[in-house]
Amino acid sequence: MITVHSTLAHGQWTTFDWWPPLGWWPDAARDLLVPGPHASATFVLPPTAPSVHSARSFTLGTLSGWGLCELAENMELVVSELATNALRHGLRLGEPGCQRPVHMSLVRRGHLVTCAFTDPGASVPVLRYPGPLDAGGLGLHIVDSLSRRWGWSALAPHGKIVWAVLS
Repeated sequence: MITVHSTLAHGQWTTFDWWPPLGWWPDAARDLLVPGPHASATFVLPPTAPSVHSARSFTLGTLSGWGLCELAENMELVVSELATNALRHGLRLGEPGCQRPVHMSLVRRGHLVTCAFTDPGASVPVLRYPGPLDAGGLGLHIVDSLSRRWGWSALAPHGKIVWAVLS
């Protein structure tokens, strides 16, 4: 089900009402578009750690239904990284009062699929260059290496959408 409720100007979405409107595609990846079938699927991730596994399962099922199983392995890694970041940094998982969900959407345009995550957080995704002894920090490098393009956009009045396009 695709639902969009917004009292903001056309094209502005809030973290709480963003669902991919018909024909949505990240502006920074519009040059990648080719003709082909269009479809979208959206999943709400509760603010719990098992949601990352649920996001991967949702992704595999959706790609299978679209006949795009060849994208499954790379998309599963990208979804894992973006879901983890949305829950960890966008919601600050584990902090008291963290009850807002993360929305995950898969949008198909021909042979391209965008996975997009919205969260209410103010932190901006940045490629880090961790030291050799750092335990993490390579997630966006994985996203960058597996996707045709990735990026993020601010949502009004706060929050963001982080997306990656795979083919």
